[in-house]
Amino acid sequence: MAAWTAEELGRIGAAEELEMAPLGADGTPRRSVPIWVVRAGADLYVRSWRGTAGGWFRAAQASHAARVRAGGVERDVDLVEVGDDVTDAVDAAYRDKYGRYPSYVEPMVRAEAQMTTLRLVPAGDEHDL
Repeated sequence: MAAWTAEELGRIGAAEELEMAPLGADGTPRRSVPIWVVRAGADLYVRSWRGTAGGWFRAAQASHAARVRAGGVERDVDLVEVGDDVTDAVDAAYRDKYGRYPSYVEPMVRAEAQMTTLRLVPAGDEHDL
């Protein structure tokens, strides 16, 4: 299994939250935390509302790998740092999906959170880290 299937994209993209368990140095998952996940096109993204201070984000940045679970799908993923070229699309996805929580969604589209945007890529898929 490498790429997301259409069903996986739909199920994870529609899930209210994603359980994120960054992998430790030994490759085992750390404690999972619930975070928001959005779909923009054929890609899935997460951000840390605490910016780079978020504990799960620091662990994820160290390993660039995690086990995720959402919408009945569980997969090991690579966490790919992205450029500014996806910021507008990811911001729009957060506002569209979570706009009913304005006091929470606005921090997710601020610069501090934008700089933590990670694309979820099924482990083993070819991509640039």
